[in-house]
Amino acid sequence: MSLEAEKAVFQQKTRATPEQMADLEAFRLRLAEANEVMNLVGPDSLPDFWNRHAWDSAQLLTHAPDALTWVDLGAGAGFPGVVLTILLKDREGAHVWLIDSLRKRCRFLQEIVNALGLPATVLNGRAEEQRVRCDIVTARAVAPMDKLLGYAQPYFERGAQGLFLKGEKAESELLEARKSWHFQAELVPSQSDARGRIVTVRSLKRAR
Repeated sequence: MSLEAEKAVFQQKTRATPEQMADLEAFRLRLAEANEVMNLVGPDSLPDFWNRHAWDSAQLLTHAPDALTWVDLGAGAGFPGVVLTILLKDREGAHVWLIDSLRKRCRFLQEIVNALGLPATVLNGRAEEQRVRCDIVTARAVAPMDKLLGYAQPYFERGAQGLFLKGEKAESELLEARKSWHFQAELVPSQSDARGRIVTVRSLKRAR
């Protein structure tokens, strides 16, 4: 499928407005340019931007349609955080925190936020040390579940729920995480990749 065809499919699935599509296209072009000088995403994945990256991120909104405030841990190249921010841009009260420990990634994210006028805050530092309250804490390709829950714990303590994009090892990662954590979890298949899973986590507490 061509890039333009995938773009049209994405718009049909998300019902994104022309303005949102323009922002996403601007993001795609800036990502491709930045990726030439820093390793933000695998270069082979850029031709599949609309499904592998944009739709993979956007599908989270179907699982939390009323959530307005999000935190993206290890935001990196902006997935899912930047995509979510663009799609939430015109909703009153919407805000996304993009957190990453690498300064160069944060510079890239801040450039995107500034260029597109997004309702987002970029924070450079360790995820577990930020004092942010949100509806949903999310992450993609950051760490195995047991470690990821450690990063996310402070947000759960402030009332958040977790909504994480994971791969085909999601089930085994959850089993391993239960050795260190008590939580409720639900797995559903990803709509962008049959091998992927979306993991919803609630009521997180460290095991004694």
